[in-house]
Amino acid sequence: MQLNEIEGFAEDQDRGAWLELLDPVKGQPTGLRVKVAGPDSATQARARLALVDDLTAATDFEGRVSAENRELARLRNLARCVVAWEVQADGKPVPFSFENVLRLLRAGVWVQSQIDAFAADRRRFVVGAV
Repeated sequence: MQLNEIEGFAEDQDRGAWLELLDPVKGQPTGLRVKVAGPDSATQARARLALVDDLTAATDFEGRVSAENRELARLRNLARCVVAWEVQADGKPVPFSFENVLRLLRAGVWVQSQIDAFAADRRRFVVGAV
């Protein structure tokens, strides 16, 4: 592997890859699709930096971050990795926004788990690897 290949790999990951969320019990496709940036992307790098900023801002005078604030920072970090989506509510498209991604993540831990696992799997961002 050469440097230009590594750089190209990171650029490809920034374009993201589609994940169709699966029903947590039946394993069937839900029709909810999110496009997630890969773990080596600039998008995820910025998300990690923002996570540190969020945790710093949530630190109290004794240098601690509450569990509630840590969880919010984690969700915000994961939301920043989602770069597009195809989501409906009541049969209508839900506009893509950071706040709406947070809404989806809060809807179920299974949603968070699927997106988090996908976002960390480099193979998902290489055509033909999975």
